[in-house]
Amino acid sequence: TPFLPHTHVVRTIGNMTSFDAGRGCPFQCSFCTIINVQGRQSRRRSPDDVERILRENWAQGVDRYFITDDNFARNKDWEIIFDRIIELRERDGMDVRFMIQVDTLCHKIPRFIEKAKRAGVTRIFIGLENINPDNLMVAKKRQNKITEYRKMLQAWKAAGIWTYAGYILGFPGDTCESIAADIEIIKKELPLDILEFFFLTPLPGSEDHKSLWTKGIAMDPDLNKYDLEHAVTAHPKMSKAEWEKIYWDAWQLYYTPEHIETIFRRAKASGIDIYRLMVIVLWFAASLRVERVHPLQGGILRFKNRHERRPELPLEPAFVFYPKFAAEFLRKHAQIAREAWRIRRICARVDKDPRSLAYSDLALSPVMDDEVENLAMFTHNAGAKAAVVHARKIRELTHAAV
Repeated sequence: TPFLPHTHVVRTIGNMTSFDAGRGCPFQCSFCTIINVQGRQSRRRSPDDVERILRENWAQGVDRYFITDDNFARNKDWEIIFDRIIELRERDGMDVRFMIQVDTLCHKIPRFIEKAKRAGVTRIFIGLENINPDNLMVAKKRQNKITEYRKMLQAWKAAGIWTYAGYILGFPGDTCESIAADIEIIKKELPLDILEFFFLTPLPGSEDHKSLWTKGIAMDPDLNKYDLEHAVTAHPKMSKAEWEKIYWDAWQLYYTPEHIETIFRRAKASGIDIYRLMVIVLWFAASLRVERVHPLQGGILRFKNRHERRPELPLEPAFVFYPKFAAEFLRKHAQIAREAWRIRRICARVDKDPRSLAYSDLALSPVMDDEVENLAMFTHNAGAKAAVVHARKIRELTHAAV
């Protein structure tokens, strides 16, 4: 990982830099290219190396990090790395903070969440991908068990750590109606903070891309569209227009004013600073509404260079480009200001509510054995019901063995 000087890091939102504590993921998700780039065998930095990185950055005033391991929970040295960071925080007073990527079974690793909290992890990204077990099997995402989603998310909530999750749209069984219904289930039954959506995309280097190419299935030749925001191949149940529409609609369905308030109430009850969370919610909600781009491509100010255009597009004259850009800049930032005002009002209302610390709802309610018969996530299709039966059999066999 290249060491970035403070002059570069200070230009990022949050004054954040990154490093990899390890490489290699043991899973075989068919849409993923990382396993072909970084391999499936775990290779790790030593705790000494991690400490060196942290101290060098600390010396230049950088204390926020994104650990880029595709799945830090499967880094075989996660515990000794966390122990070293805990030592730096608690003994040497280095108030470092981290965002990490984990899988949906990380809560089953003894001490993992507890030590993540002590090590300064404040945010996690989870490859949730879908709540339909049939879709997860298509993607070879066998490690994702929908029967564990609530336990996992509640464990992170109990630690006061923000949760981000990725969600893929466009599996073969998806329809516009099923996607919309699944989002409503997520809103009601899973205590997620930030949810971001992606097209199922056959990225070059992934198993999905190889499979489609081998079968002779057409894929868009324009690699600019392989950004997880465009449909680049045909879908069996949705037209391209329908697929792209439900992608944009998904963001609006999740980030409604009502659900934003619910996100804040759940966070407040979990001890999370909702004003900090408000900034992220604004970023994710406004990027789509204002800029029409994925939040990870968004920012505070958008700069455009008149000369930076795709080769087939003509260069606009200065007297056309600059007035148009100025008008667009003012219009969009007026929209952002309105969004910020609206979301801050919601946040302030939740913060001032004396009942907010005692807030609870279905998503925060303790996981019960009989919920698999009552919650929509476990009953909304045959795949979900089959997953529940399978989980019950595994539990019975495990108890019998004990």
